[in-house]
Amino acid sequence: MSLSLRQLEIFEKIASTGSVTRAGEALLLTQSAVSMALSQLEQLSTVPLFERSGRRLLLNDAGRLLLKDAREILLAVKQLEQQLQGDNGELVGELLVGGSTTIANYLLPSLLGAFARQYPHTRVQLTVGNTQQMADLLATGQLDIAFVEGPCHNRDLVALHWRDDELVVVAGAEHPWAKEKSVTPEQLATAPWIMREKGSGTREIFEYSMDRAGVGYMIALEFGHTEAIKNGVASGLGVSCLSRIAVDRELEYGRLVEVATPLLLSRSLTLLKRRNSHCTALLDAFLKVSGGVWEA
Repeated sequence: MSLSLRQLEIFEKIASTGSVTRAGEALLLTQSAVSMALSQLEQLSTVPLFERSGRRLLLNDAGRLLLKDAREILLAVKQLEQQLQGDNGELVGELLVGGSTTIANYLLPSLLGAFARQYPHTRVQLTVGNTQQMADLLATGQLDIAFVEGPCHNRDLVALHWRDDELVVVAGAEHPWAKEKSVTPEQLATAPWIMREKGSGTREIFEYSMDRAGVGYMIALEFGHTEAIKNGVASGLGVSCLSRIAVDRELEYGRLVEVATPLLLSRSLTLLKRRNSHCTALLDAFLKVSGGVWEA
């Protein structure tokens, strides 16, 4: 029995998800096919690669050693595939793109659609999470590029300006702030804030802006999704600070009201890449569609 790329791909997905079932769902394979591939791989290694903890699979030291090499091999193969072109000269291959929540929900879908129409023989897989999660995935080779709205603190990555954005403080239509239209630092300090979780770019910019203005704040609720925050604010649970692109529709229809503050809330949306990484033909085509640049 010889080692195959498919076995490595299945192994990497099991390691990432911790589950045979979820790995099969991600790869569109049956659970039995994934289990068989893992069994064959562990026969080749002569030792188990995972510890079984209930239904969850946890990498052991042998598995972690293999995972590092497996990801490097899969990345190299993917880069070779991306450089290939079909007989008619059209680009082919798969691109792994990450997007922090606001960007992935409100900006990337239209760009992915435009790219798919222009390059129908390519495939883009979009992964969504907060800025910190996207940076971690990119640094470990699980993404080709990432678009994020928060600062990047990973020295292995390079952040390049992509677009400008603005955060706005919003309240529900029935909130007292909706009539005032502007608030003082004292009001900001005593308000119950509904914000994203730690690691979110929007949360980090908000906290930085409040700290820079010397204003204390109380996070009353944390939600993992912008839509949940907007619904909470509209229901009167508190106020929030969100990207203007995320609340444009709610502001237009009066469900939310923008409140003027003394805070400075402009920011740069950035494209992240690994330091010294190569821009393939497929990546270059995607950047042209998205308006991104590979070099500063």
